[in-house]
Amino acid sequence: MRLRRSFFARPCLEVAPEMLGLLLIHELANGARLVGRIVEVEAYLGDGGDAASHAHRGPTLRSRVMFGPPGHFYVYCSMGIHRCANLVCESEGRAAAVLLRAAEPLEGEPRMRALRGGREGRELASGPGKLAQAFAIQLAHDGRDALRGALRLEREPGAPAPAISVGPRIGLSKAADLPYRFFVRGSPHVTRAAQNGRARELAPEVAPGTSR
Repeated sequence: MRLRRSFFARPCLEVAPEMLGLLLIHELANGARLVGRIVEVEAYLGDGGDAASHAHRGPTLRSRVMFGPPGHFYVYCSMGIHRCANLVCESEGRAAAVLLRAAEPLEGEPRMRALRGGREGRELASGPGKLAQAFAIQLAHDGRDALRGALRLEREPGAPAPAISVGPRIGLSKAADLPYRFFVRGSPHVTRAAQNGRARELAPEVAPGTSR
């Protein structure tokens, strides 16, 4: 089920937990179809108070897409090696985004294994670099609309709301204590991290809804 632009045109910390359980779909040019269920994300704010956000010091050549309209992919290269895929949120100019950290493979696993050099199981997409590689996400996808096209996000009809935990983001030196990481509690496909055991359950009243 297709998402509306309004889903992403909201505060980043509202959008992030509601992205858990959504489907990441990539229909490749050769006819292969890659599908996964998002199980882990991180929010990066654009209000100037999040020192770990690429938008912290204003727009740059790399981060300019974050300042654009919501519902588009922001893809960048981390450490010159790993691609990372984000979804732009909030109103144009706010520059907030949600990083896709991990996904549960649902369709196209043989192709994902090939893209990941033979790795399988939770090693397919448990981390932002692994996820982008498994789903063949390239720098050319930077700025692409996430609501339509070959690479997109959709809602799975009738899927129950997942149980969610929230804790600090992973691998950061700046703003490392902010509880902006959300993941599906008990999923074997999330990033293995020391913070998992200390994460708290997200209250049911702020768990994902299905009205948008």
